[in-house]
Amino acid sequence: MRTVSFTTKGQIVIPVSIRHLYGIDAGTRAVVTATRNGILIKPITHAVIDAGCGILQSSDASSSIAEERAIYKLEERKLEERLARRRT
Repeated sequence: MRTVSFTTKGQIVIPVSIRHLYGIDAGTRAVVTATRNGILIKPITHAVIDAGCGILQSSDASSSIAEERAIYKLEERKLEERLARRRT
């Protein structure tokens, strides 16, 4: 079991081994939920979004997944462009 500390802003650093395990990169968004057992943090990664797309019939819920995927792809593209500019 690993422990982390909260900053004055409520931020924590997730250990690199866990970030790699779940495909969490800089800019990855997450859903934070209060549960009976504590705080649950679910990263919204490419794999999670792809797994969720198409499982729901057309409704507001499915459009929000599509919107979240579009936002993720846009942010991912911007991050890749920033990293490419740094390399040159």
